[in-house]
Amino acid sequence: MKATAPNLQITRAEMERAFYAKDSSYDGVFFVAVKTTGIFCLPSCSAKPKRENIEFFTRAREAIFAGYRPCKRCHPLDVNGAPPRWAKTLMERVEKNPDEKITAREMANMGVTPERARRWFLDHYGMTFAEWQRGKRLAEAFTQIRNGSPLDDVVFANGYESHSGFRDAFAKTFGASPGRAGDEFIAAQFIETPLGPLLAAATRDAICFLEFSDRRMLEYNYKQIRKRFGLPILPATNDVLENLRAELDCYFSGKQKRFTARVVMRGTPFQERVWNELQEIPHGETISYEQLARRIEQPTAVRAVARANGANRISIIIPCHRVIGKDGELTGYGGGLWRKRLLLELEKTGHLPGDT
Repeated sequence: MKATAPNLQITRAEMERAFYAKDSSYDGVFFVAVKTTGIFCLPSCSAKPKRENIEFFTRAREAIFAGYRPCKRCHPLDVNGAPPRWAKTLMERVEKNPDEKITAREMANMGVTPERARRWFLDHYGMTFAEWQRGKRLAEAFTQIRNGSPLDDVVFANGYESHSGFRDAFAKTFGASPGRAGDEFIAAQFIETPLGPLLAAATRDAICFLEFSDRRMLEYNYKQIRKRFGLPILPATNDVLENLRAELDCYFSGKQKRFTARVVMRGTPFQERVWNELQEIPHGETISYEQLARRIEQPTAVRAVARANGANRISIIIPCHRVIGKDGELTGYGGGLWRKRLLLELEKTGHLPGDT
C-alpha cells in the first residue's frame, strides 16, 4: 500500500518565509520580482522590499516575460547548476591546457582572487583550485601511464620540469610511485541539473557518490569516500560518469524511470539492506519509513531505517527521496526539502513545475 500522496505545491507563504529568511536552499526553485525597481532576484538576495511590492515566479523566463530584468547583485540567471562565469572560464582554460599552471597574478588579471577560487572549488569539489588543477594533470598522466606511455613522455607532456617533481606529486595523490600505483582512482565530475549542481564520483565500474553540491558536510562525505574505497579522487571523467550524465539529463526531462548505472555501496550490512530496498520503490511512488522497516523485516527499527536513509550518498539513483512520513508529509532530505518536493513532482507528472 502506498503512503498518502505528499503535498508538493510550494505556497506563497513558504516563498515569503524563504525570501525574508534569505534561505539560499531555495535559489532556483522560485524567483522574487520587485515591482518598485523592476528587477527579479534569488531568494537569498540581500534586497529587502516590502511584501506588497513583490511577486513570485517559478522560472526566470517568466519573470523576464513579465518585464523584469535580472538583479546585478545576486545574478539570478547564474542559478540552476551553472558554475559562475569566472569559475567556468578557469575550468575551460585548464581543460584546454592541462599542463599550464594558472598563477595568482593571472587569476587577478581575470578579476578572480585566489581565495575566492579556493573557497568555490573547496565547496563544490572538496578540493582547492590548486588541488583541482593538479588533479586534472595527474589524472591525465595516470591514464597515459596505464595505457603504456613511457614515463619520460608523461612527465614532460604534463608540464612537470623533473622526474622527482612528478614522482612527489604522484605519490602524494596516489600513495605510491608511478611504477607501483594500482590501476584505479575515483573520477569526480560536476553535473549540472535543473535543481542545481550534482557532484558525481565513480570508479571505472560504478557510481560511488552522487550528491547536490551545496549539501552540508559535503567535504566530510568526500573524505569518507576516499577512506571507504582507499582510492584517490581526481577531477576527471570516465565512461560511467558520462553515461550517468546522459541518464540524468533524460531523468530530468521526464524520459528516464530507471537508471542502468551500476552503483557500489559501502556501509554497514543494515545500511546496505535499506539502500537495496530503496531501489525497489517504483518510480512515481512513495512509502513511509514504517513501510520501509517492514520491507526489510525490521518493523521496530524505524529510527534506524531513517538514519540509514539519511546516510545514503548516492541520491536519485538510490531514491531516498521516495520515503516520506506516515502522515504523507515530507520529512528530512539532505538535498533540501524543496528538492525532495520537486523530485517527487517530476516523477509524478513527468516534468518539473514551469516546464512545458
